[in-house]
Amino acid sequence: MKLTRLTLATLLTGVTLLAAAAPLKTDAAHSSVSALFKQMDVPVESKFTRFNAQIDYDAAHPDKATARVDIDTASLDIGSPEYNKEIAKKTWFNSAQFPKATFVSTAIKPAGAGKLNVTGKLSIKGKTQDVSFPLTVKPEGGKQVFQGQLPIKRLAFDIGEGEWKDTDMVADEVVIKFRVAAGQ
Repeated sequence: MKLTRLTLATLLTGVTLLAAAAPLKTDAAHSSVSALFKQMDVPVESKFTRFNAQIDYDAAHPDKATARVDIDTASLDIGSPEYNKEIAKKTWFNSAQFPKATFVSTAIKPAGAGKLNVTGKLSIKGKTQDVSFPLTVKPEGGKQVFQGQLPIKRLAFDIGEGEWKDTDMVADEVVIKFRVAAGQ
């Protein structure tokens, strides 16, 4: 049988598509994103109640994976309706102007069994920074569970302006913790 250029190109395209990462559906009931910070030197962990994770991942080809996470900044629940409204104001997240914080991966590399190193762009409140962090990935209940922590400096994103720039009240260091369960 003779292979024509068109047949060969079609075959190669099909192989490439099969080797590409596969889009996963996020299981919101088993996923979470939170922010861990210190207020007056007391650790506080607050959850974001609305976020969307889009992950294309194939365990056989982790280097082809991509990820995007959009977090509704007004959904941070710090334990009080009054404080929740405050955190959405201009001084903090300015959720009216910047409703989403977004992470988009630029590279995902294997780092050993069940481990990945992720690099990408984090955008919060109109500021974008390059970030890198490790995460673990493991199968659980027919899904893949991606879990990790991303440390940031809140002031680099202008989170806490004016009098709230004082890190004696709220520390500059914030750890974004996440657990995303996703499957076909």
